[in-house]
Amino acid sequence: MKTLAVMSRKGGAGKTTVAVNLTLAARAMGVKAVLADADPMRSACEVLKGREEAASVLFETSAAKLFPLTQACARAGVELLIIDTPAAPEADVAEAVKVADLCLAVARPTYLDLAAAVLSVAVIQRLGREGLIVLNQCAPARNGAEPPGVLKAFEALRFASLPVAPVALRSRVVYQTAFAQARSVLEIDADGAAANEVRELFGHVWRQLKGEARPPIGPPFPSANDDLGEDGARRSLNLLPTA
Repeated sequence: MKTLAVMSRKGGAGKTTVAVNLTLAARAMGVKAVLADADPMRSACEVLKGREEAASVLFETSAAKLFPLTQACARAGVELLIIDTPAAPEADVAEAVKVADLCLAVARPTYLDLAAAVLSVAVIQRLGREGLIVLNQCAPARNGAEPPGVLKAFEALRFASLPVAPVALRSRVVYQTAFAQARSVLEIDADGAAANEVRELFGHVWRQLKGEARPPIGPPFPSANDDLGEDGARRSLNLLPTA
């Protein structure tokens, strides 16, 4: 069994949105996946409680119960356990990181979100786990061109040498439409842009969990300023919106 922890040290980044959609995407692709809601806010429970199979896909838990839960899931033949982690305190976040094979730090392309993601990555690295930053709620590309804010976020992550997923999730109304129906974006519009993004992100994460893929460092395009180092990261972060 593989365990994936989905993290965000800042509210509003879309941590639960990512966790729920990855869980349901995995199940749609034939992977026996379950979601552990370890966040006291219980947002994942609120979304999924209306599903007929809620009892088999969702576990309400806490940081202290994660280790025995992973053991129980493994015995039950679960292939993938996804943990929607608490935002705080750090000790509870650390419990989720400790049991995870891979940790996703979810962040929007803003200064405060990326600063929080850096803190998440520090926890992941301190505990010796693999981590990956997922940019979420990004403005959609237009005519094949990325919005400036998204480019700056990728550049800041590149300068700081932080691992970043090659797939960014975009800000789309369909996510809220799906949650209102206790469904994923794949179940609302299987051929839509959001579904394709989630499907691609899950594929990358699943391959990495199975040791078939390694995360790239920084954005999936060349930078003209690769030698700026951490000072460049700080300057790039300062150019991002603060919301």
